[in-house]
Amino acid sequence: MATVGILTDTTASIPEDMIAQLGIRLVPYYVHRGLETLRDMVDIRPDEFVAYLRQAVSLPTTANPSPGDYLAVLQDLARTTKQIVALTMTSKGSGAYQSCKAAVTMFREKLPDVQVEVVDTLRVAMSHGWAAIEAARIALQGASLREVTARAVEVSRRAMMIQTADTLRYLYMGGRIGRAQHLVGSLLNIKPLIGIEQGSIVALGVARTRPTAYARIVQIARKFVGEGAKVRAAFTHVGAPEEAGELRRNFEGVIECVEVIVGSLSPALAVHSGPGTVGVSFFAV
Repeated sequence: MATVGILTDTTASIPEDMIAQLGIRLVPYYVHRGLETLRDMVDIRPDEFVAYLRQAVSLPTTANPSPGDYLAVLQDLARTTKQIVALTMTSKGSGAYQSCKAAVTMFREKLPDVQVEVVDTLRVAMSHGWAAIEAARIALQGASLREVTARAVEVSRRAMMIQTADTLRYLYMGGRIGRAQHLVGSLLNIKPLIGIEQGSIVALGVARTRPTAYARIVQIARKFVGEGAKVRAAFTHVGAPEEAGELRRNFEGVIECVEVIVGSLSPALAVHSGPGTVGVSFFAV
């Protein structure tokens, strides 16, 4: 039995078997598709969403959980634990951190005897997910609230996410690049590479082919962790398991992985880069 309850959101993209095994509680993001409001990873699943995206003429929008969403899960967790660590994706890319903090303020008024710490991971996808996983692991070993919080912060600050999209179409449809960039990039078949630095999504370059993109991802990762480092790595994709496997083979050929996870990005993240996206989130052990 864990000494500390762990709460995070669905954009962490943690595989469901690990969620169950580690006892992590999830708060879903929302995907607005036409007149529908769908709960990420509850009402809409990755495979179904990929099929929808492939034929979409306009993109769904997303919304972070409300304070009420967080409050409901906090209250449920408080039935079994008096200590909770809540982790959110980067506050520089979402309002989830602010929603969670507001929920904790209300929660403390209702249940002042339950201790809650909120961690802004400053990361996205499984670079955020790894922090929740590692926090949950030491909680199961009997770690204190302070130790679990410190581990979550440590891993999130050491983690990195790098991914490449197969096309600029979804970045354009989502308003993240202009029409001219989209036209030129599409003509040149450009594959953008993005990462995260100090909590913000940043461009890391472009590639003309998938193999070139994968080689560049590995090069950036190797520089980030240092020569001879061992890492825990999670390879994520949007409807592209074979491509994720190819990236994994390239990555493991250069960097030693002591643990590997392969899984899908949640729909709330997949909408921003589209089908064919592959990436890796990792940290040195």
